[in-house]
Amino acid sequence: MTAMTQTRVPGRVAGKRVLVTGAARGMGRSHSARLAEEGADCLLVDICDTPGGLEYELATEDDLRQTAELVAQHGRTAVAKVADVRDAQALRSAVDEGAAELGGLDAAVANAGVLTVGTWDTTTPEQWRLVVDTNLIGAWNTCAAALPHLIAAGGGSLVNISSSAGIKGTPLHTPYTAAKHGVVGMSLALANELAARSIRVNTVHPTGVATGMAPPSMHQLIAEQRPDLAPIFMNALPVLMTEAIDVSNAVLFLVSDEARHVTGLQFTVDAGVTIR
Repeated sequence: MTAMTQTRVPGRVAGKRVLVTGAARGMGRSHSARLAEEGADCLLVDICDTPGGLEYELATEDDLRQTAELVAQHGRTAVAKVADVRDAQALRSAVDEGAAELGGLDAAVANAGVLTVGTWDTTTPEQWRLVVDTNLIGAWNTCAAALPHLIAAGGGSLVNISSSAGIKGTPLHTPYTAAKHGVVGMSLALANELAARSIRVNTVHPTGVATGMAPPSMHQLIAEQRPDLAPIFMNALPVLMTEAIDVSNAVLFLVSDEARHVTGLQFTVDAGVTIR
């Protein structure tokens, strides 16, 4: 897909070049648009396909084009690439090509993720593999693809999207909870290892967000089979969900130089669900 460019504007991340995975819709689109609004050029990556085993459809190439258009509307450059974060070689090629078009990278947002639902006795090995490969190994692949470019730039920011399920023991999607906890451990290890390179590594932990990642069976499972678990999902603040823009504002801060001494942080945007 071709790059789109318009007039450049200043902002909180003016001139930064940021990789965003899962960029075609939902939180990834929101992150990309918010970063562009504050002056970043964006390398947008998405699988643009739906792997088997999911109850809901993922984004399309047309969705990815729309995200690129939103970035361009803010006067920034958008480079869009189709790649699966589970495929380390394909992702690295896409990132290398996109970074070359942008002239480098200053930050990466590992946002791509999937969700399956099931009680412990109905969760399958296939669900474990899909979720862990996407949410944990995919986040690792994103960091590994971006890091050579951040090192070449003399430093930068890795923002890995975890979840409130990466802090508390959220049930009924155990592979997701395990993978999101894994993202925290990976990020902390990288934060220690990369600090000497002036690379900051942080995680963001949303509560439920109104995006396309919504398996229909989740509500039925809680309502009909395990209503006793419903309080675990309830926010402290009087909102059912947060909005993508609230998560994107946290991402923006962590990418920006305002967070230049912030690393190893678990940044909750969770309406208080993790304090319950």
